[in-house]
Amino acid sequence: MANRITPQSEDYSQWYLDVVKEARLADHSPVRGSMVIRPNGFAIWERMRDRLDEMFKETGHQNAYFPLFIPKSFLSKEAQHVEGFAKECAVVTHSRLKAVDGGVEVDPDSRLEEELIVRPTSETIIWDAYRSWIQSYRDLPILINQWANVVRWEMRTRLFLRTMEFLWQEGHTAHATKEEAVDETTQMLEVYRTFAEETMAMPVITGVKTASERFAGAEDTYCIEALMQDGKALQAGTSHFLGQNFAKAFDVKFQSQSGELEYVWATSWGVSTRLIGGLIMTHSDNQGLVVPPKLAPVQIAIVPIFRGDEELAQILTTAKPLAEALKKAGLRVFLDDRDQYKPGFKFAEHEAQGVPLRIAIGPRDLANGQVELARRDTLEKQTIPIQAPEDFARSLSDLLDQIQHDLLQKARLRMQQNSRIVDTYEEFKTEIEKGGFLLAHWDGTPETEARIKEETKATIRCIPMGGDLGGTLNQELGLNGGIPNSGACILSGKPSSQRVIFARAY
Repeated sequence: MANRITPQSEDYSQWYLDVVKEARLADHSPVRGSMVIRPNGFAIWERMRDRLDEMFKETGHQNAYFPLFIPKSFLSKEAQHVEGFAKECAVVTHSRLKAVDGGVEVDPDSRLEEELIVRPTSETIIWDAYRSWIQSYRDLPILINQWANVVRWEMRTRLFLRTMEFLWQEGHTAHATKEEAVDETTQMLEVYRTFAEETMAMPVITGVKTASERFAGAEDTYCIEALMQDGKALQAGTSHFLGQNFAKAFDVKFQSQSGELEYVWATSWGVSTRLIGGLIMTHSDNQGLVVPPKLAPVQIAIVPIFRGDEELAQILTTAKPLAEALKKAGLRVFLDDRDQYKPGFKFAEHEAQGVPLRIAIGPRDLANGQVELARRDTLEKQTIPIQAPEDFARSLSDLLDQIQHDLLQKARLRMQQNSRIVDTYEEFKTEIEKGGFLLAHWDGTPETEARIKEETKATIRCIPMGGDLGGTLNQELGLNGGIPNSGACILSGKPSSQRVIFARAY
């Protein structure tokens, strides 16, 4: 299996698509802009989903499901919301087809009285339900999460990063007070940050979006921003404080403890299969996918090296107990004894699919009481002695933990090395060509923000509130609990209370 992956340095976009293809994560579908998620890709999504689901439930949330179709009139009730999604909505106008000359066409007699919108997000239909669920302060808070698919009619698509249909989770909560809702918004942002760093080994900066980058219908949007290997930013998750906008639009009131009718306070928050794109671009290399052990569908591949059934049987007497011990220790193991493929093909396949550890065992290894161990993250190989199965499992479990740690540290160091302070617009225009996070003063006006975007293609990724950029950068941003440094906007020269993070982004 020859390596058919374009080097990053030659064509980063093609490299990304090649990694997706060679790792068998997804394919383009017959429907433009949609994708088929293959078993390898879906297995990674399942592990993401399962861990996030645990974290949501640990914070008191429950899962529910709401309809895929939303009456058009619902989107009209919240003006900012409908304006934000109007150009991305898929609309159902008829209810059936009819057979014509061996084919089918839309039956004109089946036109719907009211068109239905294919779910771009669920705030409107959920808040219609909440109107009947909420009467009293005793009914609050409502902490609901939904795992679903959504459709946004994107014109320019890329597998996982931006597709017309994608999988995600969307949390929708209702609260009696503004303080509770704001606390919920920041709590879920912290859940996302923790998941990104501890499970994905992907360092992120947490912050608040500017008004022009805010979710349609929100009062504040909080985000986690990651930096990819090509120096572009990726918005990896968002958490929105919706205020009372949707409660007022759908007339959702509750009787407070003092007996007065008040509007409910709301939040929503979500991450999607875009995280798989972030995973690829954070860790992978020119050999293919690199997956952190916590998300790897297969953590250890054991490859027997044999000629004929007799050698295979001899090797399996050692390999099978080792595999069973590893599985018993809770590790995900694939004993690759397929006889239709040569070892070289198997090595390349497991490498392209990002299996964190590969063990090769041949007759010579058995004679020497050792195996060859290869780390996917560093591509380093070493021979290690065959130990008692339980001891072997313990040592490999520790090594997987080390790989998880090393991947995070490597990505964090890269983010720190590609985050720079700039003080003038000329410097900004030069540095933005190099990629990375630029920390610069901004006067807070949408006009300045729009002009910088138009002239440099850089956007304000967030007004930072957390993260670890290290040393001077943390000090400049006040991320260590200090006061942000004030200064002058790089473009207008007007006063600025703190630096914000600019980058070109996906």
